Amino acid sequence: MPRGRRDPGPALQRQVQRSSLREQVAGALREEMMAGRLAAGTHFTVKEIAELYGVSATPVREALLDLAAQDLLWSEHNRGFTVPQLTWDDYLDVVEARTLVTDGMFRRLGKGIRSVDWSRMPSLQRRAEAAARAAVSGQLDVLVGCDRRFWGELAGLMGNRKLADYLDWLRVQYWIFAAPHLRGRDDVAVFCWSDHLALTERLLARDRQGVHRILMGYNQQSLEQMAELCGESLDDDPVAGFLRSFHPPAGPDDQAPAGTVADGVPLPRQALGPSRSVGQLPVR
Repeated sequence: MPRGRRDPGPALQRQVQRSSLREQVAGALREEMMAGRLAAGTHFTVKEIAELYGVSATPVREALLDLAAQDLLWSEHNRGFTVPQLTWDDYLDVVEARTLVTDGMFRRLGKGIRSVDWSRMPSLQRRAEAAARAAVSGQLDVLVGCDRRFWGELAGLMGNRKLADYLDWLRVQYWIFAAPHLRGRDDVAVFCWSDHLALTERLLARDRQGVHRILMGYNQQSLEQMAELCGESLDDDPVAGFLRSFHPPAGPDDQAPAGTVADGVPLPRQALGPSRSVGQLPVR
């Protein structure tokens, strides 16, 4: 140990270990709910989850309270926790919030798209490839994780951690609602958005309007797909009306640097590496 440093001792080491277990348990339960494997209405206690994962009760209790604070579980005093039942109105709220936040982010961004951290693009491309492949193959369990990581990477490019965290919370809510309607179907791919690579290409081309248009189209398609699955009408829905009437913000796009293009001209394939079909993309 370096001079002048005090040994943290076993107490701090236990605290770090407990914190890690707390995050692992919360993450595992969150993924179960997002994939639709932990059904709405499921009730459990701290003891049951501790026994399931083979860990002590303290980090489990902390993990469950964390999820309850995020509205991902309902907590009943001295009675345990319950997976919430999200309604169609809850889903509409998620889509509306996501639409308004993403629309506002890109309208404010304007020519600030030049300030995007382009060094992170290779990682974003890998996320896009994995998510697109999972979507077109209808692999729901794989898609949920890949999709969340892709959108988290994309939001991180904008440099606002608060907005990125909020969008991630909305995405968790989205999948908790959507996955149960998709699980067990043999046509999952029909109801899964798969334009992750197209969005990445438009971003690489510095095509701000193109990126904005794809994002808003994604929200519209997601809403229409879930309405079909749930037997809901969008005729008088204000969110659907806003998305249908959407137009990208006026103004020229950023000047594309050498090797990229703008104004809707197809991006050269060498900018993204060797040409591959989605079916050949590796899952990473």
